[in-house]
Amino acid sequence: MEKRNFTEQDQIRRDKLKKMVNYGHNPFIIAKFDRTHTSKELNEQFNHLSKEELSTSSDNMIVKIAGRIKTFREAGKASFVTLQDQNGIFQVYVRNDEVGDEKYQEFINFDLGDIIGITGIMMKTNTEELTVRVKEFVLLAKALRALPDKYHGMTDIEEKYRRRYVDLITSAETKDIFIKRSKIIALMRDFFNSKGYLEVETPVLQPIHGGTAAKPFVTHHNTLDMNFYLRVATELPLKRLIVGGFEGVYEIGRLFRNEGMDTRHNPEFTTVEIYVAYQDMNFMMQLTENTICYIAKNILNKDETEYDGVMISFKQSWKRWHMVDAIKELLGIDFWKPMTFAEAKKIAKEKKLPIEKFYTSVGHIINLFFEEFVEDKLIQPTFIYGHPVEVSPLAKTNAEDPRFTDRFELFIKGCEYANAYSELNNPVEQYERFVSQLAERDNGNDEAQELDIDFIEALEYGMPPTGGLGIGIDRLVMLLTGQDSIKDVLLFPHMRPRGK
Repeated sequence: MEKRNFTEQDQIRRDKLKKMVNYGHNPFIIAKFDRTHTSKELNEQFNHLSKEELSTSSDNMIVKIAGRIKTFREAGKASFVTLQDQNGIFQVYVRNDEVGDEKYQEFINFDLGDIIGITGIMMKTNTEELTVRVKEFVLLAKALRALPDKYHGMTDIEEKYRRRYVDLITSAETKDIFIKRSKIIALMRDFFNSKGYLEVETPVLQPIHGGTAAKPFVTHHNTLDMNFYLRVATELPLKRLIVGGFEGVYEIGRLFRNEGMDTRHNPEFTTVEIYVAYQDMNFMMQLTENTICYIAKNILNKDETEYDGVMISFKQSWKRWHMVDAIKELLGIDFWKPMTFAEAKKIAKEKKLPIEKFYTSVGHIINLFFEEFVEDKLIQPTFIYGHPVEVSPLAKTNAEDPRFTDRFELFIKGCEYANAYSELNNPVEQYERFVSQLAERDNGNDEAQELDIDFIEALEYGMPPTGGLGIGIDRLVMLLTGQDSIKDVLLFPHMRPRGK
């Protein structure tokens, strides 16, 4: 068993608890405390009243509140204490002559971090600060570990992520990020529901690795004696629902990819995927723009935000740029011209680009040029469309130029935020695309998709023309809260063990 080491402060707290229990005051046997107000509700109900109004009607102002002790200030035989709940902080005032000597000594023996319940009346101090004057109190939980310094908080960034619960206690800014995250997801849900789209749930454990190019996690189901993948996308199950007759479905949920970790990537992350029958890429492009602008307006109360030193505008309409046109304008290389794979590889080698073994077409080279030379130049919201067929196995082929698909990605500040297509609904062509993916897998592309025969069979029953869209929620939260790392918008990001 791992030996536990306590600081001197922590041991003092444990000794206090032991003494309380011996005197019959064990706080951990208390199961509930019936609050009448939160800090927010106190301010809303009482802060507009003057000190005189509160003092003359105090008999009708009995309140019950609870929270964690954040500051403690003694003033003779009275004490001012700041308590914190989810909504904010509030002040309480306790006097020796009101609660009695014994109870007052019990009160001032509390520690920072302890959680207490207060019954009292409303008042304002001489500085007009709304305060609860204590009549009764009860210790609800004893904090056996000391909180970090109130002025500096948690200075070790790794420990902030590992012990998020402490970070939330000590940092109002951190708590605000996650409150906003919750609001962003709620706004997205409200927006899609207002359009009549149906929220659904699909399996996390999937027998086939598919829906996007990504390396999966693998697990084993003992009863079925078979391997499953943690889903890398929700795409294929959702499109099965379109086959089944639903005409607009979406899912907000976790995806899992067994890939690298950096400021933009975590092994598990949250996305929304939505599929709308009888619509195409252009409809989904407008839906993407409308959705993000709606959320941004409600979160920011304006149509722009500063991110990583750059002002990002959410004013509509956003730029729409074909991938080949972007490469041509920025590099002067024209991939509209017909060329062989050998000719395209030569151009890539001149630019010192790495050629993977599984690259077999000009389309792979076009996508490589885009990723290497164009992505990081896209600062304001920009839709890049017209991806090559070879890198878009689930997207419908463009009717005018079969080298490309009706697919787009949204880029902001050099980072992808959304991916969408006119969905490929031809089962014969989809089967051929899957087969080509298998060939890439054989040539070393471990992110290539597997052949999903059941999905092919679903398409054989007939799927209407459909537009599909995926938006990365974590990155959107980063953008709208001004955070540089995905770990700052995940409550519990994955970390290496301490000391490694």
